[in-house]
Amino acid sequence: MVSKKPKHILTIRLSAMGDVAMAIPVLRALTQQHPEVKVTVLTRDFFKPFFRDIPNVSVFTADVKGKHKGVFGLYKLAKQLNKAYKFYAVADLHNVLRSKLLKLFVKYQQLATIDKGRSEKNALISGQNFKQLKTTHERYADVFKSLGFTLDLSSPIFPDSKVLNKKLEHYFSGKTKKHIGIAPFAAHKGKMYPIDVMEKLIKELSKSYTVILFGGGKEEIDILNQFEKFFNNVNSVAGKLTLEEELDVISNLDVMVSMDSGNAHIAAMLGIKVVTIWGVTHPYAGFAPFNQPEDYALLADRSKYPLIPTSVYGKTYPEGYENCAGSISPQTIIDKIECILES
Repeated sequence: MVSKKPKHILTIRLSAMGDVAMAIPVLRALTQQHPEVKVTVLTRDFFKPFFRDIPNVSVFTADVKGKHKGVFGLYKLAKQLNKAYKFYAVADLHNVLRSKLLKLFVKYQQLATIDKGRSEKNALISGQNFKQLKTTHERYADVFKSLGFTLDLSSPIFPDSKVLNKKLEHYFSGKTKKHIGIAPFAAHKGKMYPIDVMEKLIKELSKSYTVILFGGGKEEIDILNQFEKFFNNVNSVAGKLTLEEELDVISNLDVMVSMDSGNAHIAAMLGIKVVTIWGVTHPYAGFAPFNQPEDYALLADRSKYPLIPTSVYGKTYPEGYENCAGSISPQTIIDKIECILES
């Protein structure tokens, strides 16, 4: 009996880091539950390491700021894709102008596009309807469901922790047995824990655990290097590792503490327990990290800041809300970490 040719799906998710990372558990479930499916992910070259170790998934990189920029660049990209592959379907997990234009040029039999629930999210941030919305992971899964591939995300299987080389072992060489990752930064100030209070948190955690700090950009790197210098049992990997090396380090953490930002989703996609600190955004918008209990999300005090969530992505907020995450005490975060480690 001749076996059926695998159905090949082009999956589009070009940015941003957290959104790309949120696609990983869904694609892992897709390939585990539908091994007959082959997936080519169209994304940026920087994100390629995210997709390692997922069977039947390959990456085609798009240079959207260079040779694939603009309408002509997207046409050129589509020609490359059409020449290299014959797609059964396109799964558009991005649904932006760039992906809409690309779909005009790519050849396929079926198409499914994410419903981002913009009207529901607008109702949430306007205060009209304060309730839990469908998660981004569920929205991604719905795209594949509409192509005929139903997914169960309730019992995920995660990759094993990576064996560390000597360079990376250095970050775990402290005397403590537990390792806590902290990613203190986010794209917008309203999503961040106040840095002076974060310093107090790191100081307290470093007394009992090895703390590994994550971040990027010159200013962030300088701040994290200062924390590394000031406190024992604190190591910063910021600006020192490739993304692939950072993934290896994160896969060996006991807990990650992160803002509502990309590092939360990276840790979650690797099966690491994640404590998230929320400022002007809220998990109800659907961006909580994958497979984390609800109580792992520590929320700003809405009795003091009743307009939360002020926006979906944290870009806009009223005056006086920029440090609202500081209404979460360091001890609350420490207690949550200790509870997780003891469970």
